[in-house]
Amino acid sequence: MGDRATLRRALSDAAQQIAAVSDSPRLDAELLAAHALGCTRETMLLVRLDDPVPAAFETLVARRLTHEPVAYITGSRAFWTIDVLVGPGVLVPRADSETLIEAAVDHFGGRAPARILDLGTGPGTLLLAALAEWPQASGLGVDASEIALDYARRNAAALGLAGRAVLRLGDWTAGIDERFDLILANPPYIGTAEILPHEVVGHEPAAALFAGADGLDDYRRIVPDLPRLLAPAGIAAIEIGHEQADAVLALVRAAGLPARLVRDLGGRPRCVIAG
Repeated sequence: MGDRATLRRALSDAAQQIAAVSDSPRLDAELLAAHALGCTRETMLLVRLDDPVPAAFETLVARRLTHEPVAYITGSRAFWTIDVLVGPGVLVPRADSETLIEAAVDHFGGRAPARILDLGTGPGTLLLAALAEWPQASGLGVDASEIALDYARRNAAALGLAGRAVLRLGDWTAGIDERFDLILANPPYIGTAEILPHEVVGHEPAAALFAGADGLDDYRRIVPDLPRLLAPAGIAAIEIGHEQADAVLALVRAAGLPARLVRDLGGRPRCVIAG
């Protein structure tokens, strides 16, 4: 790429290459270029497209061509109103998961949840987005991965939220004995026989993806404990795979809680609200 005089040209060329491994090649190229420049994507697009190509850009594109996730290459991913530090060993935040926060905002309206629980917090994605949304709230994030919790603690500190977030090692709901106004959960929900893109299965941790033959193992562990963990008028927002709505709705109702479905921006079933 060194002979391509400007970033504008290099972006076009990189996007053509990245199209072989990505459904969003232009966006990927822009994020990588902005990272190489050390500026935001917005700043790059507004004022830096005629800059010389940054020296690191070619190497970053080469990494993307091996299917390495863009978020791992840049070290962060935007989610809701925050930026989350991520890397190998943690699940990359997806825009689909913002459906849970949006559903919670719709539910509480002008009110705010006082206590929030995030089961399987990973790098703190859902918990920290919720705490940023409701400045008076505090929360608990639980995860079985020390690597994920290290990222979560770094994210909480970087966002100025460490004083309102307790992050601890745990096994789903085990050992939790208080009640929460809002419970968030994005558990593994991929069936072990399902085929995933190499970008996902080749890089992201299997423990954060797979949940038994039908992908429902962790719902079966989490949902029965929701009644004892929810405060009066509280809700749980649980992410689901787009073919799991009926099964998870049935689990919630069997636990004695009202259940309803929320769809993502693409119109796919994405979230079950319990409570």
